[in-house]
Amino acid sequence: MKYRYRIQFLAIVIILGSCTNLNEKVYSDIPLNNFFHTEKDVLMNAGRSYAKLQKFTEEFSLWSLDELASDEMAAPGRDDGMVWDNGRWNDIQKHQVSPTNKILTLSWSNVFEGISACNEVIYETEQSPINFPAKDQVVAEIKILRAYYYYWAIDNWGNIPFTLDYTDKSLPLQKDRKFVFAAIETEILSNIGKLQDVPTPQYYGRVTQAMAYTLLAKMYLNAQEWIGTDQNQKAIDACNKVIALTSYHIEDDFFTNFKVLNQGSAENIFIIPMQSVLTKDHFYWYTLTLNDASRATFGFKGGMWDEFILEPGFLDKYADADIRKKSFLFGQQKDKNGSDIIVDGVPFIYTSTVANYMARKKWEGARFCKYEYQDGLEYYVTDMENDFVLFRYADVLYTKLEALWRLNRAGEMLNDPDLQKIRTRAGLAPLTLPELTAIGFLDELGREFAWEGHRRQDMIRFGVWGNAGWNKPASGTGAKLFPIPAIVLSANTNLVQNPPMQ
Repeated sequence: MKYRYRIQFLAIVIILGSCTNLNEKVYSDIPLNNFFHTEKDVLMNAGRSYAKLQKFTEEFSLWSLDELASDEMAAPGRDDGMVWDNGRWNDIQKHQVSPTNKILTLSWSNVFEGISACNEVIYETEQSPINFPAKDQVVAEIKILRAYYYYWAIDNWGNIPFTLDYTDKSLPLQKDRKFVFAAIETEILSNIGKLQDVPTPQYYGRVTQAMAYTLLAKMYLNAQEWIGTDQNQKAIDACNKVIALTSYHIEDDFFTNFKVLNQGSAENIFIIPMQSVLTKDHFYWYTLTLNDASRATFGFKGGMWDEFILEPGFLDKYADADIRKKSFLFGQQKDKNGSDIIVDGVPFIYTSTVANYMARKKWEGARFCKYEYQDGLEYYVTDMENDFVLFRYADVLYTKLEALWRLNRAGEMLNDPDLQKIRTRAGLAPLTLPELTAIGFLDELGREFAWEGHRRQDMIRFGVWGNAGWNKPASGTGAKLFPIPAIVLSANTNLVQNPPMQ
């Protein structure tokens, strides 16, 4: 039943964004009262704003930009000359991103295309004469989805162009983080009461109260860094709103959240629905991270790109008993029958180290396998159908714990059974106060949320972002923000560039 609803929602999300009929009728000049005829028409149109999320998982995306700039992921040049990509990945890792960097530009475009789509959908929905009981709820959903895109924008670029008016065709003015933060907060608080409170299959993948309160909590947790005010108590209060819904819990198995059909997870709060046929953009991490030799393990088709690896040193944060360490492939690799893989007489072993950043050997570097890989994957033919997790309940609990910790009150929560389960399901003892040093807490966040897109934000908040690291010199405070892309600056003279990254 849940799978059926997932497919129904996916169809709504992508149907308008995936048409390839070049002879289709253009509706841009048709009055809105002629464009929408039913409630379904309005919902299908709203799906365009959700569809913009789907690029987040791709090779050139905000996810790869944030992860490669952190200590979780790397893309070293291979000894066959591949992966270098004109130094784009290297510049990101060293916090020396140029305003012309392709990954930077595409990341910005994806975020602001999402904002633009939300502005358009909100306007069209509000102006439509079609009325139905859930119309206000649909508008509220898209307003909070727009707030989420703006949350991405102020996190990564700080002072940004800002507009909520689809009809205003002038170049948007640049607003500082305080202004945008306040605008996002107001938008969420004004609309959260209109959202679905109890998750149901019909609302799978859509904005709900739990998603909105989690977004608020994450904003408040970062408020000291972003706008210079301590809002940790507000973060706690927002987390308590999610907890009070009693709709989510920590799964017994950590990897349930990342399975191929993970819509059954009671921990995942907000996801990006992915499906190899119904979604326009695809989820293909298997080819981004694995070597061709891993086809013997997973039955993949086609060649692997062998680009992204776990940054050397990160695996050392895991205890051997930590089940979450199985999020990565390292050591002797096995085929589907459990036998050692030997290639041309050489044991196939993924190492956790890389001897030379500029000449990585083909099996150097641990590889990602947190999301379950299904059989027969082939790039843009049959790609991964795991829904990508943006927010899950473990994040809510650790956000609350961190906010309490920053207020010297972490002891209030350490006996919480759900909090303890995050660790015990990983095969470890529950957290204790002595473990909650700054570095201890940051390491635990890394172990729990590796490659989920959290790490850059966490490292900045814990004050280690500018530290020297693997293939990375120390960087200055300007590196906390990415530069605004050059093409954007040239198109909008209202914008002022961020300080240099170094």
